[in-house]
Amino acid sequence: MRHCPEAEGKKAMPSFDIVSEPNKQEVKNAIEQANKEVSTRFDFKGTDSRFELKELEITAYADSEARLDQVLEVMRVKLAKRGVDIRYLEMNDPEKIGGERVKRVISVKTGVPTEKAKAIAKLIKEAKIKVTTSIQGDALRVQGAKRDDLQAAIQLVKSKVEDIPLQFNNFRD
Repeated sequence: MRHCPEAEGKKAMPSFDIVSEPNKQEVKNAIEQANKEVSTRFDFKGTDSRFELKELEITAYADSEARLDQVLEVMRVKLAKRGVDIRYLEMNDPEKIGGERVKRVISVKTGVPTEKAKAIAKLIKEAKIKVTTSIQGDALRVQGAKRDDLQAAIQLVKSKVEDIPLQFNNFRD
């Protein structure tokens, strides 16, 4: 093994990642609960109102657009009770699937979109906090020499970014 003087005494800078990841198990549980409620509620008796979940795509089915709205409200309540932020949901337009029957595909978004990551990086830079940011796939890495600077960056992002649910993880000292 060779001795490497440059690496000696050099410590990795403290860092954390800004991500946007829904709890997939809680999404699954909420959809199962919503299906159970829709199948047992009196006002949905005799209708084909239900949800299907494939990966991170929810499809809601109902007999009419009005009933579809009611079904989606049941889903929103179940997601909220399980701590899943509804800002993860991207609603597509309802589609007719024969007669009055309709379906609506709802995508569950994950990751910080590149444009949003750039905006967050710009926000941090303009605040003149002594940290560096780098976009890493669908996450944003924030590094700084001082833990207090990282805490300040987290507080800034929490207070200014409201249109997308964010988590701060992989905090390393």
